[in-house]
Amino acid sequence: MQARVKWVEGLTFIGESASGHQVLMDGNAGDKAPSPMEMVLMSVGGCSAIDVVSILQKGRNDVVDCEVRLTSDRKTDAPRLFTAINLHFIVTGKGLADKVVERAVSLSAEKYCSVALMLGQAVDITHSHEVRDVA
Repeated sequence: MQARVKWVEGLTFIGESASGHQVLMDGNAGDKAPSPMEMVLMSVGGCSAIDVVSILQKGRNDVVDCEVRLTSDRKTDAPRLFTAINLHFIVTGKGLADKVVERAVSLSAEKYCSVALMLGQAVDITHSHEVRDVA
C-alpha cells in the first residue's frame, strides 16, 4: 500500500491514496479540515464499522443503518498520543438480535479490524453497542 501527502499552505495538506482518492488534513486544530489524529480516530471507526456491517450482512441480517460514535482520551503533553478509545456502535435493523450484533462487534475487535488491532498495541480500545429495531 502506498500514499502521498502534499503540503498546500499553512498547516494544510492533501493526502492521496494509491487508488487516487484525496483527503484534506489540517494541523491547525482542524481549522480547515480534520487533523491527522481526527483522521486516525475516524479510520478506526470506519474500519470496524465496515467489519460489523459486512459480518451482519453475511449472516443475512436486515441491517439498515450503522453508526459508530467514537470518544477518546489523549495525553496532554507532546506527543499527544491516544490513551483510550471507545467505539460505540448504534446498529439499526429489522429483527436484529442483540447477541448477533455483539458477536459482530467482538469479531471486528478481536479478529478483523486491522486499524483497531494495530492501535490496540498502545491504546486501551473498548467497544459498546446498542441495537435499534425498525418496524
